[in-house]
Amino acid sequence: MVLSGFDIVVIALVIFVILVLFAGIKIVPQGYRYTLERFGRYTRTLEPGLNLITPFIERIGARMNVMEQVLNVPTQEVITKDNASISTDAVAFYQVLNAAEAAYQVANLENAVLNLTMTNIRTVMGSMDLDELLSNRDAINDRLLHVVDDAVRPWGIKVTRIEIKDIQPPRDLVDAMARQMKAEREKRAQVLEAEGSRNAQILRAEGAKQSAILQAEGQREAAFRNAEARERLAEAEAKATKMVSEAIASGNIQAVNYFVAQKYTEALTAIGTAGSSKVVLMPVEASSIIGSLGGIGAIAREVFGDNPTPPPPPRQQSTPRTTPAVNPFNPPTER
Repeated sequence: MVLSGFDIVVIALVIFVILVLFAGIKIVPQGYRYTLERFGRYTRTLEPGLNLITPFIERIGARMNVMEQVLNVPTQEVITKDNASISTDAVAFYQVLNAAEAAYQVANLENAVLNLTMTNIRTVMGSMDLDELLSNRDAINDRLLHVVDDAVRPWGIKVTRIEIKDIQPPRDLVDAMARQMKAEREKRAQVLEAEGSRNAQILRAEGAKQSAILQAEGQREAAFRNAEARERLAEAEAKATKMVSEAIASGNIQAVNYFVAQKYTEALTAIGTAGSSKVVLMPVEASSIIGSLGGIGAIAREVFGDNPTPPPPPRQQSTPRTTPAVNPFNPPTER
């Protein structure tokens, strides 16, 4: 088949149209933004998906990744406010919000963010003491994030997080800090031990105080009850004395004998139960004792109405003699 010149022109024209169509179709993947330039000037930003451009007039300028990216900050030396040299590294997270600004406002965006972060790390950490650096890492992260994010805002990006990964003081400084921490802990232990001893002494004193108060209350209660008992005993003695006095006043000689015999018997009981001596030298008239006992028997007959057999008459003894102690509840028998 022989093609004519017209056919060749038509085929070439169709191929040219197809190539133009393919050149004007641009597919942008998800997570990216493409800048479009017309004769070298930025015109618009292509969104993810299928986009059509004018071939040979418009072209793709920059392919920007708008996903959040991680930037590792290398280890660097920092001198703190108290002239301590430390080594630190960090990690930064940033995201492109405006593809056009990120593409045309700064050259080499990643390197710019890295150097800006390193510079601010030296600035922020250099204005703090070593103890403050080691104990306030969250505060350092917040200050770095605020400073760096304000600095990169004209570039159309957002710094979402900056984290200090490690802070390494010199070895001799670490040993000194360990000794300081040990001394602080020993001091704290001594303080706690002293406070515990003081509290124990206070508790013992409180216990002794409460015990003394309870003991005093017990003694007071015992004294009160003893006084009450003595008062009742005195009332009983007074009542008995009053009854004997009334009996004497009425001419009842037997009541007198009973009262005298009771007191005499109590005296003999005290002498007989004494542990210092078993033999007592004293003049005793048996007739007086028997007479007293006879008076007691007479009173008992009047009270109970019995008729006991009267005791035999006593023998007269006028000379004093040595006798053992007499038990009032077991009178000695006569021989």
